[in-house]
Amino acid sequence: MVKRIMVQGTMSGAGKSLLATALCRIFKQDGYRVAPFKSQNMALNSYITRDGLEMGRAQVAQAWAAGQEPDVRMNPILLKPSSDTGSQVIVNGRVRGQYPAREYFKMKKALVPEILAAFDSLAAENDIIVIEGAGSPAEINLKKDDIVNMGLAQMTDSPVLLVGDIDRGGVFAQLYGTVALLEEAERARIAGLVINKFRGDPSLLAPGPQMLEEKTGISVLGVVPFVPVEIDDEDSLAPRLGRHDAHRPLDVAVVRLPRISNFTDFAPLENHPALGVRYVDSPAHLGQPDLLILPGTKSTLSDLLWLRQCGLEAQIQKLAAGGTPILGVCGGFQMLGEKISDPEGAEGGGELRGLGLLPGSTVFSREKARTRVQARTAPGPWEGARLEGYEIHMGRTDTAGAAPFCTLENGQPEGAVQGLVFGTYLHGLFDTGELTEKLAAWLLERKGLAPQDARPQSHREHQEGQFDILAQAVRGSLDMAAVYRAMGL
Repeated sequence: MVKRIMVQGTMSGAGKSLLATALCRIFKQDGYRVAPFKSQNMALNSYITRDGLEMGRAQVAQAWAAGQEPDVRMNPILLKPSSDTGSQVIVNGRVRGQYPAREYFKMKKALVPEILAAFDSLAAENDIIVIEGAGSPAEINLKKDDIVNMGLAQMTDSPVLLVGDIDRGGVFAQLYGTVALLEEAERARIAGLVINKFRGDPSLLAPGPQMLEEKTGISVLGVVPFVPVEIDDEDSLAPRLGRHDAHRPLDVAVVRLPRISNFTDFAPLENHPALGVRYVDSPAHLGQPDLLILPGTKSTLSDLLWLRQCGLEAQIQKLAAGGTPILGVCGGFQMLGEKISDPEGAEGGGELRGLGLLPGSTVFSREKARTRVQARTAPGPWEGARLEGYEIHMGRTDTAGAAPFCTLENGQPEGAVQGLVFGTYLHGLFDTGELTEKLAAWLLERKGLAPQDARPQSHREHQEGQFDILAQAVRGSLDMAAVYRAMGL
């Protein structure tokens, strides 16, 4: 029978995803076949599996850490917020519909059979399932129909590790308060408490952990250090999105759109020694970058309107006129065109003028493109780079005969280039490492700087090393014998 362990947190951003990733890696290292599972994920960072289905990026990283190919069963429900009160609901990798929050809460219970079917299917193929919760189990306004925290722990009969974030402060109150708000049967499921993201000497915490154990009756199984690993983040709480300065030879500015999605596209750029990547959300922070990137977004029309109203559109057009290279990815590519139309109401309807930096226009439809692709960049400054990416978008873009950004493996042109403005639908375009190196070399040459020798490294290769660093840190600070006992191993 499959063993399971569940990681829940005192709040969003407590480090559940990283701890679950570490456990996936540790169990793999110990010879077990392990798979991650999160019944419901809310994130704008998503991924397309080999069979063309969409899932949350955090479970993709956990699958890689476990040595597995990402599988949509690992994340059967994905919510992609499209406004402050509604989300696109994706079930088993396919769009189920667009729902206001109130309507989705009414339908959650009806999704339980599909959640359990995904879990049971994974359980039949693995030795251990590492389950990740969402938010906090003490969100008492959401407990009635919970399908992702203690409700799921009960449905799968899973022991729980409760994680608190000391980096934000108040970790003892976080953990004690969360336990106090749980029902007796829920408290009984907690196999141990974990203090996460600690910087310094753990002995300085005394007598806090001992007092916490006395007050809750639950053991503190470890004080996990703050580990500065570079593993894909899943949502807008990612620390990298708050980075406004990057002191490296080349300045790459990414516009932080209100509904920015798949910002992990640019993680490989951050790992290159010549490229300083920062995120900007106002004209005051834009400056004179060596490259400007317009990223993907879940709400292209509303984010384009925001770009216009906050003054960034005018600044971007001024940079383009002055010869600054500009790259648009997915929604950013759509914004760079002449017009965006939404006749079927996929994003609420309407029509907006684009930035006019690329020819052609985009027409939205309710059908979502979900495709894994391989390609090579077309003739130009980045010619011949091998790309392995994926498309996730609503609608089609007519490039009006512009030169393509790349050529797909079937010979079909993709994207558009006009002067120093580039647009593509491909997420993951930097993951092979080849485009990263060509881009860096070209920007260095434009700036009159000497080239930097750097071996092209794929995003996966880099992540593999980061998984091992994370696993070593967690193994050295968490009572793994107690974790194994909690699972019955």
